[in-house]
Amino acid sequence: MNKNLRNFSILLLAVAIAWSCGQKESNTSVVNGLSEQEKKDGWQLLFDGTSMEHFRGFRQSDVPAGWQVADGAIVLTAGGAGDIITKEQYRDFELSIDWKISEGGNSGIFYHVSEDSAYQYTFNSGPEMQVLDDERHPDAKKGVNGNRQAGALYDLLPLTTPAVNPAGEWNTAKLLVKNNKVEHWLNGKKVVEYELGTPEWNAMIQSSKFATMEGFGSEGQGHIALQDHGDRVWFRNIKIRPL
Repeated sequence: MNKNLRNFSILLLAVAIAWSCGQKESNTSVVNGLSEQEKKDGWQLLFDGTSMEHFRGFRQSDVPAGWQVADGAIVLTAGGAGDIITKEQYRDFELSIDWKISEGGNSGIFYHVSEDSAYQYTFNSGPEMQVLDDERHPDAKKGVNGNRQAGALYDLLPLTTPAVNPAGEWNTAKLLVKNNKVEHWLNGKKVVEYELGTPEWNAMIQSSKFATMEGFGSEGQGHIALQDHGDRVWFRNIKIRPL
C-alpha cells in the first residue's frame, strides 16, 4: 500500500470512529439537555443551564435572590433564601439530578412536598434524599447506622452501600417513585429502597424526628424541593420523567 493510500485509509478510519462516537453520544444523557433517546422516553428538562423558569420559592411566586444560576448550575449563594420547589407537582416519576456540596455542607432533595397550611416547611411533608459532605459534616455520624449520610432517606433509612463523591465533586442522584415504592440511586448504585404507607414505613416514622409531624410522607404527590440549609450547594442536569 503506498503512502497516500495508507494515509487516506487512516483518515477514513478516524472519521468512522468519530461518527460512531457521535452517534453513541446522541443517545446518551447530556449535561443540562436531553438526548434524542431521552426525549423519546418521555423525559422533561427542569433546568437547561441558564433558566430557573421551572422553579420558584416555597410558598413564593418567584425564585429567591439567594439562588442564582452560575456556570451552568443552580447555586445557593446565600443562606436564608429558603427552599425552592418545582412549579409542577408529581406523583409517580423518575428524577435525575447532579449535585455537589461545599466542604462541611448540608442540603437535601425532597419529593411529594405540599404547600398546605398544615406544613410550615418542605420537610414537614416531603421525604428527603440527603445531600451532605460525609467527610466533614457531623450529621454523617449522627442518626442510626448512617441514616443521615449522603443518599440516605434522611433520619429513616441508611445506605446499603457507600456511593458519594467528596465535597466539591459532582454526584448523580436518581429518585424513582412508583406505586408508593421508592428507590434512591447515587452515582449508579441503588443505595436505598422502601415503600410508603406500609406498617414498616409507619414504624420508621415513629422512631424518627418526624414522629410529631402529622402527615409527613403521606401526601402521595407534590413538588420536588431543593433545600437551603445555609451551605453553598450546586444543582444541574435536572430532568424528570413522569410515570
